[in-house]
Amino acid sequence: MKQTHWAYFDTSVVVKRYVQEQGSAAARRLLQRYQFLSSAVTPVEILSLLSRRHRVGELTQRDMLAIKSRLCRDRSYWELIEVNEIVLNQAEELAQKIGLRTFDALHLASAHTFQVASGLTVPFITADITQRKAAETLAISNIWVE
Repeated sequence: MKQTHWAYFDTSVVVKRYVQEQGSAAARRLLQRYQFLSSAVTPVEILSLLSRRHRVGELTQRDMLAIKSRLCRDRSYWELIEVNEIVLNQAEELAQKIGLRTFDALHLASAHTFQVASGLTVPFITADITQRKAAETLAISNIWVE
């Protein structure tokens, strides 16, 4: 039986799959290496980021259509963690104790909740320096994508 190697992907890394920017090559390698795990809010967050880039002219309409199509195909391979009461309570604590933004707190709380429930140690992959530092504070193994 093949062992599955999960990794938790923050949106800051996932978006690099769809838009060429610093760290895109590393993000793509990690997305190929690990089974994708993230929060149920990730698709919303990705579309919000990409839509903002489209509105300011960084992405064309054609780019957006291609990205949305690729995103739709990719989602069938994603395991998304439900934002339930446990995740929300932990995110609230993280937001207060560490001063994290809403989505950063939700992502770290989701990763931690998965690890506790599954008993697995899963690397947290991020390109967000604040999240990286928070993960280290929480003793969550992380992979930094520059």
